[in-house]
Amino acid sequence: MTIAIDTPTLRTNLADYAVTKAMKDGRVTSNIVNLDFCGPTPAHNGFKAMVRESKFDAGELAIVTFLQAKAYGKPYVMLPAPISGRFQHHCAGFNIEFGDLRPKDIEGKKVGVRTYTQTTALWIRGVLRHECGVDLDKVTWMTLGDGHLAEYKDPENCQRLPSGSSIPDMMMAGQLTAALLGEDMPKDTRVRTLVPDAHAAARTWYERMGIVPINHMFVVHSDLSKKRPDIVRELYRMVVESRALAEGVPAVFPPFGLEANRKGLQLAIDWALDQKIIPHRLSVDELFDDVTGTLG
Repeated sequence: MTIAIDTPTLRTNLADYAVTKAMKDGRVTSNIVNLDFCGPTPAHNGFKAMVRESKFDAGELAIVTFLQAKAYGKPYVMLPAPISGRFQHHCAGFNIEFGDLRPKDIEGKKVGVRTYTQTTALWIRGVLRHECGVDLDKVTWMTLGDGHLAEYKDPENCQRLPSGSSIPDMMMAGQLTAALLGEDMPKDTRVRTLVPDAHAAARTWYERMGIVPINHMFVVHSDLSKKRPDIVRELYRMVVESRALAEGVPAVFPPFGLEANRKGLQLAIDWALDQKIIPHRLSVDELFDDVTGTLG
């Protein structure tokens, strides 16, 4: 990355969301930085290159991937700017044709998930453990791929599915007892949520916790923050303005600002440690630096 005093161009990995649309379509611009939206579609396909090769200067990163990157000393720093987030209670499903299930019924069974470290999986497993009493260590997690960090190894109760396997198809065929799926959940009348009345359960959980689970946060390479804090502050302004112009953003969405996100970030850390996703405890404050921690 070349950071000059003139107007640099940052390699940026950022998908098309309602909250980023104004940045992507040119309604929100800057006179001190240019953004080259050169990341892949979907953006999560660029996360591995981001944390292993520092391929991008800025953009979005899954909260789980960022926590691992921080734990393993990768050179990225978080802005207090959630790019995506949602309730995850509905993201564990099963095929009712093979019998009704309650959450604890998955103990001793095989449950599919794209990767063990997928952010959706972190949140729904946390709900299953802490809201439904599931012993996650008694579940065999059937995965399609490894995590984004080369240093990370899945827990012993993970097994790899054959290359080319379809977790939704295997769930529907009864080869997997259940599956943790986001947008890939089959639109089939036989599918049920493992968490009973999942959307109502999410509303009740939010009323008690006051947290919308974060999926992706905006991050920058730490060199940029050290050498051009003005650009980092500018990026934050652009994200804030883009979200202000957004249409169709859910009424309940992760907020901006470190303190406003502290409780949600702390829960992500707690659950990531509990699920053996990060090797040691992190503090919320160390996710930020002297520049990004003062934004918002």
